[in-house]
Amino acid sequence: MKNNRHTIAKGLMAAAAIAALTATLGLAVQQAGAQTQARATNPGNKATVAWAAKPAQLPPYKAPNKLVYRLADVLAAHKGQQNWDQKVFLSRDFQGDWISMAPGEKTKTQFYADDRVFWVVQSGAMKVTIEGQEPFVATKHFLVQVPKRLQYSMETVGSEPVLYFQMKPAGEAPDYPLSETPTPVPGVKYVKAAYTGRGTYDDINKPYIDFEKDIVQGGEKRNVWIRDDHTYVTILRSQKGAPTPPDTEWGHFHANFPEIWLIVEGTQDFLVEGEKLVTVHDGDLVAAPTGRYHRATPAGDGPSTRLAYIPRPDNLHWYQPEKAN
Repeated sequence: MKNNRHTIAKGLMAAAAIAALTATLGLAVQQAGAQTQARATNPGNKATVAWAAKPAQLPPYKAPNKLVYRLADVLAAHKGQQNWDQKVFLSRDFQGDWISMAPGEKTKTQFYADDRVFWVVQSGAMKVTIEGQEPFVATKHFLVQVPKRLQYSMETVGSEPVLYFQMKPAGEAPDYPLSETPTPVPGVKYVKAAYTGRGTYDDINKPYIDFEKDIVQGGEKRNVWIRDDHTYVTILRSQKGAPTPPDTEWGHFHANFPEIWLIVEGTQDFLVEGEKLVTVHDGDLVAAPTGRYHRATPAGDGPSTRLAYIPRPDNLHWYQPEKAN
């Protein structure tokens, strides 16, 4: 009798387990079906039309920002000088500067606490020393980046000045090892303090890209220079020009940040909402304020490349509804 009761109890427990498993599987199937249906009705690559929060008035260009900085004009403004810098872009996230260093000049060893610093060599040559890396010489169109808290320095090599466009974190003063005397910064007091942790390189973020050797001559298909949680710089290269779209095609806008482009090859056309179409070349900079539609088109007969700088890797593009797909 006791054995019978034990057998019955085991049977009931097994039946309950089977029922629970069946219910769980049924729910999983239902959920999977619902997810499949949701994906079918709104796949990730299908545009959703919504009400976008766009500024009621076109945001103006605030100095130093402007539609175009032509490299020829920047160089003309510093004619006869070898050591100079000019701020040409400022946003919540980035400060962009053209910088020239005379032969023999060397920066102090420094680092930034929480953000990358990165630059493009336009002419001349520099020796770059980055903590944990073998020093290298960067020449025309080297794309160089230094992650947070890695100490680095630059030194001009050769008989001509080195010219480069640098992006650094806006409003953030550099830090220095104890071997250096910090350069004074208004409103900043340098004190001794300890820190831990350093940024790193990975499969996307490399110490440098030799654009001319790797991409132009070598044919490497690389479309991202920098990517982290708050910095995204893409390499947008076209093999030949394209017809200029009609003025009714506006491109897209970003609701929360401006965008800036540096041309590193060839010729491109830009249309920014509220401005006339502009044609730019190697070394020129173009900027679009937050909330303004903008578009870029490769121009000319040969290849052209722009670097697009934004602070969000998975950024939202707002398109005209009729052009979204």
